[in-house]
Amino acid sequence: MQVDWKETGEVHVIKADLPGVRREEVKVELESGGRVLQISGERRREVQETGSTWRQVERSSGRFMRRLSLPANAKVEGVKASMEHGVLTVVVPKAEVNQPRLESAQMSG
Repeated sequence: MQVDWKETGEVHVIKADLPGVRREEVKVELESGGRVLQISGERRREVQETGSTWRQVERSSGRFMRRLSLPANAKVEGVKASMEHGVLTVVVPKAEVNQPRLESAQMSG
């Protein structure tokens, strides 16, 4: 499964092409305290009808899984997934990351 991952100012958007896979056959899960996004499922092989013969089979079938490590700025509580026209879209909001503050020290002497 190939994915595209785009980061905007507010969210991470991950898209995966899953032609021929129904929404019910796909799982989107968070592991390891929410730092790993796992997409998994199964593409079923078409059943051969009686009296028909396959001449060529190139499309893949079977189980698939992809794991992506999310960055520190991912807000895992608001992850949303949708599927339309064979494309899975996962939207991960970005959390505010506190930048360390630098303060000047008083110099004497």
